Amino acid sequence: MLRFDINAFFVLIPRSLLRGSSLNTEEKIERSILKTEFKGLFPTVEDWIRSKWAILRGTGIGFFLGILPGGGVVLASFISYTVEKMFSKYPEKFGTGVIEGVAAPESANNAAAQGGFIPLLTLGIPSNVIMAILLGALLIHGVTPGPLLLTKHPDIFWGVIASMYVGNAMLLILNLPLIGLWVQILKVPFSILMPLIILFCLIGCYSINSSTIDMLIMLIFGVIGYLMKKLHYEAAPMVLAFVLGPMLEYYVKQSLISSQGSFKIFFSRPISAVCLTLALMLLLFSVLPWFRKKRAGLLGREG
Repeated sequence: MLRFDINAFFVLIPRSLLRGSSLNTEEKIERSILKTEFKGLFPTVEDWIRSKWAILRGTGIGFFLGILPGGGVVLASFISYTVEKMFSKYPEKFGTGVIEGVAAPESANNAAAQGGFIPLLTLGIPSNVIMAILLGALLIHGVTPGPLLLTKHPDIFWGVIASMYVGNAMLLILNLPLIGLWVQILKVPFSILMPLIILFCLIGCYSINSSTIDMLIMLIFGVIGYLMKKLHYEAAPMVLAFVLGPMLEYYVKQSLISSQGSFKIFFSRPISAVCLTLALMLLLFSVLPWFRKKRAGLLGREG
């Protein structure tokens, strides 16, 4: 039987650097989950109460990022998870299945997917790659999205709106009865499941550009992600940097060209000023706990 032992890849790395709880890929013991009967798969009333603010925050973040160009569901999910972890009273439990960590990114994911239709249908501007594909499909059929779409093609406009309701209803009908089936995947031993996951990732990576270089890059960053997890570094900010970095550079250059090199343009426009203010507030919220711990440590030493 093919076994997946990730420790074999890191025999040269000092064990002191890899201290901490072991990851799923390192488990060799027989896990009780293989014999456990799953119960309580549906959210309880307590789960709904605990996740209500997470759902609202995730929905707001996802909707806002879905409208913005370059946003999309991936970016909204990561940012929503990070924000919810900052607001949580027990951030150390995130990653263990707490309901807030699931509800927030899922709400952001759904809201961003729906919000991306607003600039497409009202202005004819695609906010992400998927919306660009839909724009191309509409143009091929002689439909030009924009302010006149509702008057010239009301059947298409309201058909898209209706499809959202139908699609969500179909998701509920298909997913809720099949929850028990999807959970059965957790009963597959890790020695079989992990190689299959890596295989599917390689197939998906190769199918995009038919490039073996992409597969090699995926494996390299998989190793980097593993080391970051072991060293307790958050991977989400790095992913966001890779996604937003090129777009940030491109749009900053465009803005500076239009303003003849003046940085005042970022503060004179309302949307830009609000976004920068929110970014600054999030940065302060993330740094303040560190200062509090530092101050508490200094006061403890003086005491």
